[in-house]
Amino acid sequence: MNGWIILDKPVGLGSTQAVGAVKRVCREAGLGKAKVGHGGTLDPLASGVLPIALGEATKLCGRMLDASKIYDFTVKFGTETDGLDAEGEVVATSDVRPTLAEIEAVLPRFTGPIEQVPPAYSAIKIDGQRAYDLARKGEAIEMKARAVTVHSLRHAGLDPASIAATVEWIRDQVRGDERGEGLDEITLTAHVSKGTYIRSLARDIAHAVGTVGHVTMLRRTKAGPFDLEQAISLDKLNAFGQGAAQSEIFLPLEAGLVDIPALNLSPEAAGAIRQGRVWTGGSTDDGLYWGRDSEMRPVALIEALAGTLKVVRGFNL
Repeated sequence: MNGWIILDKPVGLGSTQAVGAVKRVCREAGLGKAKVGHGGTLDPLASGVLPIALGEATKLCGRMLDASKIYDFTVKFGTETDGLDAEGEVVATSDVRPTLAEIEAVLPRFTGPIEQVPPAYSAIKIDGQRAYDLARKGEAIEMKARAVTVHSLRHAGLDPASIAATVEWIRDQVRGDERGEGLDEITLTAHVSKGTYIRSLARDIAHAVGTVGHVTMLRRTKAGPFDLEQAISLDKLNAFGQGAAQSEIFLPLEAGLVDIPALNLSPEAAGAIRQGRVWTGGSTDDGLYWGRDSEMRPVALIEALAGTLKVVRGFNL
């Protein structure tokens, strides 16, 4: 098997556990030992899109880690925790509750290139140790700010099938703003670059409106080219181990390459590239491509430059 399983990871399951579940199901399905990796850690308290690569697709995990992600998240105002999530210990409280207008007024501050301080409870290494291990020991940690990019940040859309409910919700918020009533919580959607911490984003938004807050819900809706429409439940994954069709859970390797143009290779070029040789004489525009042979099978990630094709990552298919 060389391709992808896109799991709609439930709350409570870690990314490493999800990879283990895929390995187990593959064994149960009679596929033997499979090479498996994931395309971006998702905290146990978070749910949503977790791309899991099998076989030759694991060569694309690095690209997936670097890809942008989209999250829905709920910020609860009035309490901040040490982990900036619902499981942490409360470290600050506030009676201030922001209005919808106040929240929307500060969102542009957190859009575009920004700097943020990661949570102490994160996997970032400090002097060779994970920050969360140091934090659990009660050690004082100085987390350094890091540059990230928030491509967009907005109020999360409500159910598009219920326009009337959406309109009424907005009217309620406007009426609340007019009366000076604040919100206990709000759900936002963020499209972010690699390395962005949503928990830090929630903390900083709360601080910007004069209060404190933490994340109570975090759901990844897109990772690279994969979204929830392609994701399967844990139950459906387990059904594969019991004989369900592979086509119901499995996406081909090239599904992880839809954001890169395909390049059709001649038999001679495909043969050379499979051997790792540079192919010359092409007339392709400079850039990154994924090359495919006459049978539409992926051959390699290829860099085209000045009429030559050079292998970036080859696939043994």
